[in-house]
Formats: sequence, C-alpha cells, structure tokens
Amino acid sequence: MAPENSLKDQRHPQQDRDRNTLNRLLREEPNALNWAELARLRIRYAGFPGSRDIQKDLDKLLEKWGVTEAQLFEKTREIHATQKIYTVRTNKKEDWT
Repeated sequence: MAPENSLKDQRHPQQDRDRNTLNRLLREEPNALNWAELARLRIRYAGFPGSRDIQKDLDKLLEKWGVTEAQLFEKTREIHATQKIYTVRTNKKEDWT
C-alpha cells in the first residue's frame, strides 16, 4: 500500500510565479506572448498531480479565448516559427582573471 502522503495533491515548485502569470493572462487579451505563456503553463501542468486551482484556471482561459488545447499549440508553433518570444536577459560576463 502506498504511503498516505503520495495520495495527496502536490504543490508545484513554480506555483507562486505561475499564479502571478496566470492572473495576468486572465486580465489581458491574447497576444503572441500571452499565447506562448498559456501554452507553456499548459505543458508544465499537464498530468501534474496537484495545483488544481491553476489547472482549472488554465482550462477557463482556453474557454475564454475560444480555443482548444490543440489549437493553442498549433497557434504557438506558428508564433515561435516567425517570432522570438522569449529572450535571455543576462549581464553575466565570464571573468577569467
């Protein structure tokens, strides 16, 4: 028999940051970045055993924006093929001294 803790929902380590992103998406209209963020979060939480509130809001957002998950992924593939949505911001320089 599995230990009791393994039956409980888990809290995703990025849940707080993702909740902030999701709250922003729920307030804003779709645009290239927002489509990409929704797809990223759908992938992150797919099959995750917990964070049910986030998963529910991701479903709500798909409905609000009028797309299925398959349409979302198709749309974001097109966006990523033609635009650079995410960029790495760093000021780190290697110091070999």
